[in-house]
Amino acid sequence: MSKKFILSLLVLFALSNSVNAQFGFSHEIGAILGPVAFQSDYGERHDFSTNMGNTGYGIGIIHYLNFSYRAECNCYTPETYFNDHFKLRSELSYNKTELQHFGKWVDPSRTGEMANQLRAMRGSTAVTNIGMQLEFFPLSIRDFTATKGALAPFISLGGQFSFYSPKAWSTLGPIGTQATTPIKYLDGWRDQGGTVWSIVTSLGCRYRLNDVGDLMADLRMQYYFSNWVDGLNPDPTKYPENKANDWNVWFNVGYIYYLN
Repeated sequence: MSKKFILSLLVLFALSNSVNAQFGFSHEIGAILGPVAFQSDYGERHDFSTNMGNTGYGIGIIHYLNFSYRAECNCYTPETYFNDHFKLRSELSYNKTELQHFGKWVDPSRTGEMANQLRAMRGSTAVTNIGMQLEFFPLSIRDFTATKGALAPFISLGGQFSFYSPKAWSTLGPIGTQATTPIKYLDGWRDQGGTVWSIVTSLGCRYRLNDVGDLMADLRMQYYFSNWVDGLNPDPTKYPENKANDWNVWFNVGYIYYLN
């Protein structure tokens, strides 16, 4: 996975340098981290214990193109609505979540074979993401930059390309046998990684800390165009309760540094 991180980072660096060379925008870099709630075929949909139990962590490095300021001349760009209300965010991030079944089907009161198998199932998924989001700031970016202690709410939309690596196992023994695996998952699990596209949207806010840095917090939702990211994918025609693709919710906090 480290080679993929390095390659992805080089692609982002080359792209940002190319854009800067042509247009002369300024740059910001930062780091983010926070908890991730992974919504998958583990657990019961809309169940609070599932949402709280299948929670992992995420970390990332981010880069912004700031359209309102030109670093090479230490001056503002021409004042347009786009320059004063949008930033382009590039990101390289990683998240990992340990997974198991929660909800009424694994309640201690259930003593059947399937309930025992579900309680014994365990899983995990690790996902590396690279992508871009366009962030919209309703308030003026110039006014925010010039005012210490100011707040700048934003919303964003973008896409990411992800490398995922799932694992599945059981405390009853090797998974994939009738003795250890619920029938719905016998032909619907795998430990094979892959790649997937996703759409990302977020709602957040920046706080102007000082002349060179901001604090940031945002809540994002990432929807994957695959149901294999968690390693489980029962036949949706037989088990429609598992037909939805995997997705996650990530609350992160971070620090943004202005390079100009």
